Amino acid sequence: MNINLNDKNIMTAVEASKIWGLSDSYVKTSLRQSKQKWPEGSYRKFGHTLVVTTDGMEAVTGIKDPRKK
Repeated sequence: MNINLNDKNIMTAVEASKIWGLSDSYVKTSLRQSKQKWPEGSYRKFGHTLVVTTDGMEAVTGIKDPRKK
């Protein structure tokens, strides 16, 4: 299976927070407080960088991807 790291549906936690209009620490806080809300495979830490998917952000926030408006 190949994963396209250029896919716009894969982004850093800070980038995702900004896209959804939330604080920079939103994703990190959400994972710490409500990890069960995140679908399996929708987040991962690479070194010091937390990476999330559009599906994960939509599931946790209840808001569709703002870039698709």
